[in-house]
Amino acid sequence: MKRREFLGGLMSGVAVAASAAALHPSRSWAEASKATSSGAGARSLAITKRVIEVNGRAANVFGLLQPDGAVGLTLDADSPFDVALSNQGGEATLIHWHGLAPPWDMDGVPDNPAALLKAKETRHYAFPVGAGGTHWMHAHTLQEQNLLAAPLIVRTADDRQSDEQEVVILLHDFSFTPAEELLADLKGSSTGHGMDHSAMMQGMASNMQEGHMSGMAMSGMAAMDQNDIEYDAYLANDRTLDDPEVVAVENGGRVRLRVINGATATAFTVDTGTLTGQLIAVDGQSVQPVSGNRFPISMGQRLDIRLELPESAEAQPILALREGTNHRTGIILAPSGAKIAKIASHGTEPGPVVGLDLEERLAAVTPLPARLADRRFELTLTGSMSGYDWRIEGGDDLGVREGERIEIVMRNMSMMSHPMHLHGHHFQVVGIGGKALGGAMRDTVLVPPMGSVNVMFDANNPGRWPLHCHHLYHMASGMMSFVAYT
Repeated sequence: MKRREFLGGLMSGVAVAASAAALHPSRSWAEASKATSSGAGARSLAITKRVIEVNGRAANVFGLLQPDGAVGLTLDADSPFDVALSNQGGEATLIHWHGLAPPWDMDGVPDNPAALLKAKETRHYAFPVGAGGTHWMHAHTLQEQNLLAAPLIVRTADDRQSDEQEVVILLHDFSFTPAEELLADLKGSSTGHGMDHSAMMQGMASNMQEGHMSGMAMSGMAAMDQNDIEYDAYLANDRTLDDPEVVAVENGGRVRLRVINGATATAFTVDTGTLTGQLIAVDGQSVQPVSGNRFPISMGQRLDIRLELPESAEAQPILALREGTNHRTGIILAPSGAKIAKIASHGTEPGPVVGLDLEERLAAVTPLPARLADRRFELTLTGSMSGYDWRIEGGDDLGVREGERIEIVMRNMSMMSHPMHLHGHHFQVVGIGGKALGGAMRDTVLVPPMGSVNVMFDANNPGRWPLHCHHLYHMASGMMSFVAYT
């Protein structure tokens, strides 16, 4: 199947809810994160329609719920992924298990190779769940924009025995405008942000080829084309800061934040405020701890941040700052007796530009075994807001053989960042801006404007696996390639 055929399937399975839907009762996200798999038979999971309140208005959205209303799934590491997925949402769709490495036929990309899951159809998924980590699941269609996404947490034995409270935060961007209309508006733009990038890009191309460009955008470039869409709201666990989720915590306790950026077109910076956090994992893969109180997260990525709470009974906001604007969302950690102050949905300054400063500091706890690449691909990410046409130049199919070590170099010749996601594998970041490093293991890495990133992975999961930008509208406009086993 060629890229255009895939995109046709993506569009054919898309329709955003426009009619009234029954409200499905669900437990709080904190309560849902405590549920674990029993291992006794297939776990039931349903694609549903539900209603949430956004900015005082009823919003018809999708959901991924268990029969008791729990959101998403929490499973045990090294156990079977044994799930019966039923489509009660009224529209054909399919769910991608982002962060897991299932067999190719269970990956959840429409017609690659599995067909869309029809309304009222149930499909059984069974494969090893793999090691622990913070993952998620989402539609691989424009339905993702309408909240067809949920956490998929895999706990290790150490996680279950650890004396810390887990708090899952799923970030999203929300619009009352149907996703098809958002995409049509983007494609109808002839001037983008009022800039002509062609001359600028020609000069930068030679600099990048000569190795003069770093992994970050050059000074003065970072603000260009940061956000395609002005959304109606930014959500953390389905809520805005007008009515945030308040999670009960213990004075002096330890909290593990599992943060998932499920937004379709928005990068954030997670701000832990007065608390210093320890970043201990990215994309479900352990890293050497990095301390801080601001951690960037692009679309599709995950962060595990460990917090030590003070003994005082003080509420602790955990905020997500939208890149380049003063919009923000988040939750509040509140011990008993804490006073909870109102937090505005707009801050006093723009959120930081999300780049690769943190990425350059990350090191995997379990890196790839040392080995030279058997095969190397060089890809160029291209496109602009004018015409809204996005591409991965370098071939639709990257042919690999099982057992090979693969290196992929991704050079971004566009003026937007691209969070690049590879299905079915985890890769190691081994180079930024032409500089070698032993970075984090990931499944999604940001490639900033005029920047380059090298990744390596072992070809150990046969199939034809998408490699694409996790900006939904870039993907839907053509920014997708495939790693194809031969």
